[in-house]
Amino acid sequence: MTSGEDTEDLLRRLTPRVLAALVRRHGDFEAAEDAVQEALLAAAVQWPGDGVPASPDGWLVTVASRRLTDRIRSEAADRRREESVAALTPADEWYAPAADEPVHEDDTLTLLFLCCHPALTPPSRIALTLRAVGGLTTAEIAHAFLVPEATMAQRISRAKQRVKAAGGRFRMPPPGELPERQRSVLHVLYLIFNEGYTATSGPELRRGELTGEAIRLTRTVRRLLPTDDGDSSMTGETTGLLALMLLTDARRAARTRSDGSLVPLAEQDRALWDRASIDEGIELISDTLTHAELGPYQVQAAIAAVHAEAVRAEDTDWQQIVALYQLLEALAPNPVVTLNHAVAVSMVRGARAGLALLEPLGSDGRLTGHHRLYAVRAHLLERAGDHEAALADYRTAARLTTSLPEQRYLQDRAARLEAGGPGDQRW
Repeated sequence: MTSGEDTEDLLRRLTPRVLAALVRRHGDFEAAEDAVQEALLAAAVQWPGDGVPASPDGWLVTVASRRLTDRIRSEAADRRREESVAALTPADEWYAPAADEPVHEDDTLTLLFLCCHPALTPPSRIALTLRAVGGLTTAEIAHAFLVPEATMAQRISRAKQRVKAAGGRFRMPPPGELPERQRSVLHVLYLIFNEGYTATSGPELRRGELTGEAIRLTRTVRRLLPTDDGDSSMTGETTGLLALMLLTDARRAARTRSDGSLVPLAEQDRALWDRASIDEGIELISDTLTHAELGPYQVQAAIAAVHAEAVRAEDTDWQQIVALYQLLEALAPNPVVTLNHAVAVSMVRGARAGLALLEPLGSDGRLTGHHRLYAVRAHLLERAGDHEAALADYRTAARLTTSLPEQRYLQDRAARLEAGGPGDQRW
């Protein structure tokens, strides 16, 4: 643990790995998660005073395994099945593993596929994975799904029960199921990365533990893929997703000022961008576009690459970005793509052209309560000279967002506009 990493950060980072180890050993997802939560509570109480163990993940696995073993024994006694359980279970499985026993990092990947079990609906797969692997709280996941926290808690609990009832086992899916399960996994990783890159709530714009874990897991999924299965679309999409993450995360150092305030893309100091990540991302997307079947993640990565290749904001090839968004809308139409497409069109044909593309979104229930629609529209209205309407939308966007850095930025835009300051003509 580095000097700047506190106990809470360490526990958040280790949780998915420890949970995966317990599910692999014991098979019961829900019971394993309960035991891990008890171990995390014990660590949070003991470590600040006693110090962090030499093998913190081994310590957590040991404590959680003992708690789970105690629970298994208790339940077996209650049901008067001690003898049958003992007869069917190898003796060494009743004992906690040694604290120095290594925890396999790739167990997290197997846990990821278990969370994307076909018995679950797509929303349940995403919610369960964000909870078990991404480390998000139930409240954060509820906000992402725009549902009450109690509703999300029930959904996650039902998902765990459904996996158990369907006979879900801690192992990788058979080859015939892998492509469909992988699509769900990629979607989940995409959402985890997005939550880390722009947190939906709280005082920080970015949650590095989530972006780092999403990138690590995407690399692992990419290594796992067979190269001769004939499904070039999934190989290409996994590579495209990794490239997208790298190219996007490369901007992290330039996204905030020293006081934590948000810096929009056009105003960022591009000398602060991570050149190694950009070079790797561009190499990945350039290679996969030459031989893989095209998919949405690859197109998004290509858009990020165009931004990354511009030395200055004014050098951005917006014509190419417009063309790529048109392609993306054909492959995966959704209101967020339209939102970004409108921004690109405004940079080529003017703010009014972008606003025209936004008009249908006003009646699209998926975005009418989302702050990004109002923020983008406010920006385009400001550029078009309609300051009164822009001011109203900036205020609405600031009220709707639960991210404090975004809220402060939007409030500042509104204040400057109200004071008659010069409008920012860049995005």
